[in-house]
Formats: sequence, structure tokens, C-alpha cells
Amino acid sequence: MKTSDGVGLVGQAAKLLNAGGEAGEALAAVAELLRTGLQADRVMVWFRDTQTSGFRAVSAPLVESEPVLVESVHAIPSDGSGVRLSLEHEEALMGLLEVVPERDPEQREILVIIADLLAPYLASLALSADLAIEVAAQSREIEGQRRFISLVIDTLPVGLYVIDRDYRIKIWNRQREVGAPGLRRDEVVGRQVFEVLTRQPPEMLRADFDRVFQTGEILQDELDVTLGGELRSFRLSKIPMRLDGDEISHVITIGEDVTESRRIQGQIMQSEKLAAIGQLAAGVMHEINNPLATISACVAAIGGRLDGLKPAEHTRVDEYLEIIDKEVDRCTRIVDGLLDFSRPKGKAKAGVVLNEVLEGTLFLLKHHQKFKRLTLVRELDGSIPPITGNAEQLTQVFMALMLNAVDAMNEGRGKLTVRTGRNPNQGDEVVAEIEDNGVGIPRADQSKIFEPFYTTKPPGRGTGLGLSICYGIVEDHRGRIEVESQPGRGSTFRVFLPVHP
Repeated sequence: MKTSDGVGLVGQAAKLLNAGGEAGEALAAVAELLRTGLQADRVMVWFRDTQTSGFRAVSAPLVESEPVLVESVHAIPSDGSGVRLSLEHEEALMGLLEVVPERDPEQREILVIIADLLAPYLASLALSADLAIEVAAQSREIEGQRRFISLVIDTLPVGLYVIDRDYRIKIWNRQREVGAPGLRRDEVVGRQVFEVLTRQPPEMLRADFDRVFQTGEILQDELDVTLGGELRSFRLSKIPMRLDGDEISHVITIGEDVTESRRIQGQIMQSEKLAAIGQLAAGVMHEINNPLATISACVAAIGGRLDGLKPAEHTRVDEYLEIIDKEVDRCTRIVDGLLDFSRPKGKAKAGVVLNEVLEGTLFLLKHHQKFKRLTLVRELDGSIPPITGNAEQLTQVFMALMLNAVDAMNEGRGKLTVRTGRNPNQGDEVVAEIEDNGVGIPRADQSKIFEPFYTTKPPGRGTGLGLSICYGIVEDHRGRIEVESQPGRGSTFRVFLPVHP
């Protein structure tokens, strides 16, 4: 072989390797170049296979019967008639170059030079493959972490969404899809939040977000929303998020339904408040009863000394004494009621059939003038078990609730529904409901109606102790009493009582 021919062969091989494209095609092209340029019978280039850790071959010409993948270079078959050169790069064996047959010394010199070209080329292929595998592994790990974080966000029992500085929604979790307003994320992501959330005025919502962007403080607020005819309370928290550096890039908004927790907290506060009032009442009632008894005795004594007065004066004094006597009697009833509230009489309790208590209460009230004008609906579940209670005290509770329901309806004309059943959320309780379609109770008043002396009735129509005493009796029965009301649509009082063992 001429030297010039060898130099040209090396140059062409270098061009093929530097041309880019698919590695196997480039190696096959070099093998074919060497076969024709060296007039060889066969040329094979073995290179490390990154997927199997073995050695794979490309050959010219392509011979189907010869192996193209072996476990190691020692497994490469040879008849000893050709030239074999190890392709090493930085002391690492990258492959093997085999040319059959060996014709002259100059051929070996050319092959050594080409081997020096192939070795770093194969090393770069191996490095690229390793990098690709590592990138793929990291991509899978990042995708797994992304899916995990997304699943965590979707599993949270709160509504969550994230906006950027353009007020565009970037994240919208599963709870936001099924909650209010119930929009799919593909319908909202990328849109401005003002286009999606319309319960608050846009300027108010923008002001809240701007405040978080500017100050970096967490902003909390509560919002009442009517869902399915029911008023629900949500606690909204707007939290600053810094994606890069110190500047706030996003705002995370979390909406949590706090309706139930507010109800329980209200019950706890109500119990604590009533307990404090009860202690106060127990401490002062004795002192009030004493002067009332003295006033009553003085009225009786004065009444016995009126015989010496003129008829006109006698009549006038009699009138004054009657007023005093009535007011003393009224004060006494208030004192007795407050005592009943502060110390509910712990009467003996046994198994009681709740439906029978309600029927007995209705029997007592059927002759009441107001009950004659209303429509009474009974929805009593005959399958409920007995409850633990005192029939006399429970009758007092239900009578007070029914009388209040009648007072709430226009001149007693309306519908009163008495209902019983199991508590669907707690199997060891039954519930009695007294429902009316009267004027309802304003939301601001619902937390006060069980307080002593609080009443929505006109002056002289009530003392404001009825519901307080009911509350104390039900609590003494280890039960609870709740109210659900909407102005103009009526009220429902629910009394929950424990099932008798």
C-alpha cells in the first residue's frame, strides 16, 4: 500500500467519524472504507455495549452467521489470519478492530492510526450513553417526585391553588375541582384568578394578593358560602412563595371548610359560658330570694291594715299592692327558672321510648289555642331504640321547643314537623327534630339563643330562660341540642340523646 493511499484512508475515516449521525452507521461506514481501501476480506469493529456490558460488532461485509454480540473480547472468535488491535482510551478497553487477512506491514501501521481514531470515538459514545442513562434515571426520579408531590397536593382535604405575579393560576388541586366552584384544572390553569373566582369582587381579591406580594405576610380571612342550600364557613389563607431568591413569585391560597369546627367550638364556648353563668346564679339567688320574701310579707301585712282607709284610697292602695305582688311573683319565677338552669335537677333516668315522650307532649299541647291553627306532621321512626333519660324533663324540653316554634309562625298558622330517627353520623345516638316554617333566626342570634335572659320575643312575652333550661336538661342527659335556621325559611332544633344500653 502506498503511503499516500494510507493517509487518504485515515483522512476519510476521520471524516466519517466526525460527520455525526447514528454511531452504528458511522462505524459500519468506516469498516466498509477499510475493507475496500485495504482490499480485505472482512473488517469488524467491536465496541462496548452500555446496555449489556458486553461487546457488539459491526462488520463489512455484513455476515449473518457471525456473532454480533459477545460477553467479552476473549469470546470473539478468530482464525489467526488477520490483524487484531485493542481500542484503548485512558487505559480502558473500548473495543477491538479486526481486519482479515493481514497483507503487509504498512497495513498494520495504517490500522494503528485508525485505531487511535476509533478509541476516543468509542469512549465518547460510551460516555454519551452513560450520560443518557444517568439523565434518564434523574428524569424518572424527578418525574416520580413531581407525581408524588402532585398526589400529596391532591390528597390534601383542603382546596389549594397557586397564582403567579400575573394573577394566573398555576396549580389547582383535586379538592378545588370537586369543591366550590367545582371547576376542572384544565379549565382554569393559565387563566387569571379573577375570571374563575367570582364570589369576591375582583378589586378586593386583587388587593389581598397585592398585599401578600408586597409585604410577604400570611393573610387569613373567613368567607361564608351557601352550598346546596346550606351555609358553609371557609377559612382562607394566602401564603407567600419564593421560587428564586428573595422576591415573592407566587401566592398559595388554601381554603379550609371550618363549618364543623366552628360549630363544635361554639358548643364548647356556650357550655363554658353557661357554666360560668350557672355558678354566678347559684351564688346570688339565695340573696335575691330573701328580699323578695320580705317584700311579699310586707305586702300581705299592708293588705291587712287597709280597713281604716277611705274607699277611694283603699282602692288605690289595693291596686298598688296587686302590682307589687304580681311583680314579686314574676321575679320569683325568674329566680326559680335561673336556679333550674344553674342546677338542673338530676332526676332518675331509665330507658325511655322517645316517640312516646313526643306523643305525650303533643297530647298536652293539643288543646292549646295556638296549636289548633297549625298543620302538624309526625315523622316518627318506630324502629329507634329506647334512650336513657327522664320522661318528665324531656317533656319539658320538647314542650318549650314546640311552643317556641308556634310563636315563630305567623299567628300560629304554619307547619310543625316532629321527626325522630337514628343519628346517621353516630350509631349510639337518636335524634328528635322540631321543625317549623316560621320567620327563622338571624345567623348573628343563633349563637346567643341558649344564653339566659336572651330572647327575640317582644317585652313581656318571655324571660329568656326557656332554651337555657332546655340546654341544661339535655346536657344533663349527656346529649346536645343544635339549631339550624335561615331567616324567612324556618328553624329546626335537633336534640341528640344517647341510646339506652
